[in-house]
Amino acid sequence: MTLQSSPSDILPTYDRVVLDFYAQRDRSLFEKPMLDRMLGVTPRNMSPRRLLDLGCGTGAPIATYLAERGLAVTGVDGAAGMVELFARTLPRETAVHADMRGLDLAQTFDAILAWNSFFHLSPDDQRSMFEVFRRHAAPNAALMFTTGTSAGEVWGEAAGAEVYHSSLDPAEYRDLLAQHDFKLIDHRPEDPSCHGHTIWLARYIGAPGHA
Repeated sequence: MTLQSSPSDILPTYDRVVLDFYAQRDRSLFEKPMLDRMLGVTPRNMSPRRLLDLGCGTGAPIATYLAERGLAVTGVDGAAGMVELFARTLPRETAVHADMRGLDLAQTFDAILAWNSFFHLSPDDQRSMFEVFRRHAAPNAALMFTTGTSAGEVWGEAAGAEVYHSSLDPAEYRDLLAQHDFKLIDHRPEDPSCHGHTIWLARYIGAPGHA
């Protein structure tokens, strides 16, 4: 019987398959409509506007697209191989090798993105991440992340390797956003225009850097 992966396997798995992942990653930028939507609600608190990309991967194509749109990107990933490729792909941006869980960079950002990364965390770690989001949010910051459609755990595949995913119930995500001073702007379950991704977009309405 094949053992199923767990949240603790995610970072070692991505380190192991990083080159295959880089080669196989879809670069059609199907995410563009939602990235543009996020840009449309990202405030201009700073010049250039700053983006925190949590689980940034190799930086291609998402961080590359956002950097080309004038954002100063800080990419954070717990897999060292991903961070190394991110730094090569985007040498003018900031690459940070760190686990997003409990992250504290002591700065705030105009936009926070966790695209196809947040959902690799356990349910409890996902709940704790909302404090991380709030801690790094500048006034009116945009927050966008992807999840599953309902509470539960599933196993998927990345570059031929089994990877863990989990999700909370959508009602709990709504509650967590509200509890941490984020106003929901859009929720798109299994958006057909974005390859079936379930996407959340919110705006921070609390005090900057609240801990």
